[in-house]
Amino acid sequence: MNKEEKFVITISRQFGTGGHEIGAELAARLGVKLIDKQILNEVASKFCRVEDAVEKIEARNPLWRDDFTQFYRSYMAGAEYNGQEHDQTSHRLFEAQAQAIRRIAEEESCVIVGRCGFYIFRNHPNALKIFVHADTDCRKRRIAKKYDISESDAAAMIVDNDYSRELYTKTFTGTEWHDARNYDVTLNVRMFGVNGAVDFLMNCIE
Repeated sequence: MNKEEKFVITISRQFGTGGHEIGAELAARLGVKLIDKQILNEVASKFCRVEDAVEKIEARNPLWRDDFTQFYRSYMAGAEYNGQEHDQTSHRLFEAQAQAIRRIAEEESCVIVGRCGFYIFRNHPNALKIFVHADTDCRKRRIAKKYDISESDAAAMIVDNDYSRELYTKTFTGTEWHDARNYDVTLNVRMFGVNGAVDFLMNCIE
């Protein structure tokens, strides 16, 4: 990746790895835009919805158990695809987000957290695609501390969110979320912490 030219950095991450914080700090150090929740405003406008309605589908609350997740669980369990409105709406939302993200990236360099950015920019000539991961014990401790909950509750949150992200990726991209071939860098953050991970990535970029 050449940071002297317009670039895109995408960050995919397991739940509880601090991937969002890493993306935010990386964007701050590089002086570029972070694309995450604010993309919902543009998508909401495109769909003529209020932001709350879109957030119901793309909720960032780690405790979410919305119909979006339930649909993919039933779909992957073997439910026959029949083009229902729910599925069409979900795919329309994904495509609208992808278009909005591409539009921003055409105008300026940016860091994109989640949203299957690795797939959307798979053919981009100046993109760095990153996957952030860590062992379950490390993530349980981090989530338990962050949300002041037990490690058993944290473990349940990890299973639920990782499962949802896997299904989201598979459904909309046809690829495997954990497949290292999707990324340029895969980083185990267990020994790094947020700042250490960003230091490492900055060295890669330099």
